[in-house]
Amino acid sequence: MEPGGIDAVAAVVSASGIAGRRLREVIAALAAGPTTLDDLVRDHAVPRRTVEALLRAAGPDLRDERGRVFLDPMMSRGYRDRLALHTLADEPEAGDLAALIAAAPAPDQALDHVAATAETAGRRARWLASTYDLAGARVVCVGDHDLTSLALRRACPDTEVTVVDVDERLLAYIDAQGAGVACYHADLRFGLPPAVTGSADLIFTDPPYTPEGVQLFLGRGAQALRDRTNGRLVMAYGFSPLTPALGLKVQRAVLDLDLVIEAMLPAFNRYHGAQAVGSASDLYVCRPTPHTWQVLDRRLGKLAGSANIYTHGERSLEGAAAKGPARILGGGPLPADELTVDLSGDPGSWLARVLLAVNAPRVTLLVANNHPDLRDEAGQAALRDLVGAKWDLRLRRSTPGPKQATVEATLRPAEGVAGWLLTHAHGRLGNVLREALVRTAGLGRAAAEARAAEIVGRPEYLDARLLDVPRHAIVPVLQPR
Repeated sequence: MEPGGIDAVAAVVSASGIAGRRLREVIAALAAGPTTLDDLVRDHAVPRRTVEALLRAAGPDLRDERGRVFLDPMMSRGYRDRLALHTLADEPEAGDLAALIAAAPAPDQALDHVAATAETAGRRARWLASTYDLAGARVVCVGDHDLTSLALRRACPDTEVTVVDVDERLLAYIDAQGAGVACYHADLRFGLPPAVTGSADLIFTDPPYTPEGVQLFLGRGAQALRDRTNGRLVMAYGFSPLTPALGLKVQRAVLDLDLVIEAMLPAFNRYHGAQAVGSASDLYVCRPTPHTWQVLDRRLGKLAGSANIYTHGERSLEGAAAKGPARILGGGPLPADELTVDLSGDPGSWLARVLLAVNAPRVTLLVANNHPDLRDEAGQAALRDLVGAKWDLRLRRSTPGPKQATVEATLRPAEGVAGWLLTHAHGRLGNVLREALVRTAGLGRAAAEARAAEIVGRPEYLDARLLDVPRHAIVPVLQPR
C-alpha cells in the first residue's frame, strides 16, 4: 500500500492546532482543480515547507500535470467531507448582543472597565471563528465583561468557551444565558483555577490598560494554554496617540513574557467611553515562544498578590496593595490556629473565598463597612447561607472605625455533606463530594460518584475546586434537593 492519503493529510492539519484553518483552505484549493505550489503559498499565506508537507501527505491522491497539482477527482469529495472548512453560524445580530450587554450587571467602577460596543463583540467573535480552526477547540476568556464568550458561542457553536472573572454577578449572568459557557471565579493576582490551567487552545482578553495589568492577564492566559506550539493569545489594547510612551511600556511588558506580537489590527475594538484613547483599541495577536515558559513564573511572581493593575479607582496603581489575601488565596490550605487578615481592598469576593479557603479555628477579617456581604440583611443572609455549615459568624459593622467592619468567624464541627465540602474547598469537587456522600449518606463509592455528578450538574465543576466555582453555583451543591 502506498504511503499517504487522507489520513496522513488529516494528521498534518491536526498537528497545526487552531492554525489549521489555512491548511484546510489549501486542501479546498487542491480539491477545486489544478493549481501551482507558488499560488498555494501566496494565496493562503502558508509557508512553503508546510504546503510541501501537505502535498507529500496526500501521496497517491495527488496529481501533477506539468507543474500544476490537484487532488484526484475521485478522492476530492472524501477530502471535502472530512477536511472542509468549518461552517460558521450566522453572524451574531448586533441588536441581540446589544440587548444582552444592556441587561448584564454594570461593571464595578473600582475595576475600571469600559464596555465594548455590541458590534465589537460580534466582530471579535466572527474574526476569531473565521481566522482559527475553532471547532472542537477551547477558548478561554480571561475576563469577559464585554460578553465576547456569548458572541463566540453564537458564531461557532462547536467551540468550547470558558470564562474566568472576578465579578460574581457577571459569572452568574453568563451562566444564566444557557449558552454552555464554563464559568470560573478567580482574582488573577492570586492565580488561575487549576481546572483552567493548561486547558485552552486560544486566549482572548481585554485587560486593564497598564503594563502590570496587560502582563498579568496575558501571563495567566499563557498559563491556561494547553497547546504551547500553536496556541494564540488575542488581546485588546489601545493607547492615546498623545502618549506613545505608555504604549511602549505596555508593549515591553508583552515582550518581557517572551511573547511574539504576531499581528496587530488597528482600531478593531470600539467602546462606550474611553475617550482618552479615542474610544477604540487595537487587536493584538500574540504567540508564545519556548522561552515564555522559562520566564512566566518569575514575571507573574512579581505581580501576584501585591500588584495594583487598574488605571483608576481604589485598585489603581496608586491604591492600596492586595497584600491580605495573597498568602491564602494564592496557595493551598494555610495551617494556623488563629488568623487575622486585612481584606480592606476586597473587590467584593475575597471575604467569602477566604472563609472557604481557611480552616483555622478562629479567623478575624477586616473589610470595608459597605462590603456587599455586610451592608444589608440580604447580603448577610447570603453569606451565612454560603458558609454557615462551617463558620459561626459575628458581623461587627463600623468596627474598629466608621468605614470598617470586622468579621469574627469560629470554626464549627464539620457535619454533613456541606460541612465536609466547606472544609475541603481545595480538593477536586467531584472527589470531595463523593467522599462526603460515602461518609455521611452510607453510599457505596460507585453510587456516591453518580450522585455527586447529579448534585453538581455541570461536568466541568467535578474537576474544579469548590474555591473556584462561581458563588451562585456553590449553594445548590451545599443544599441539594
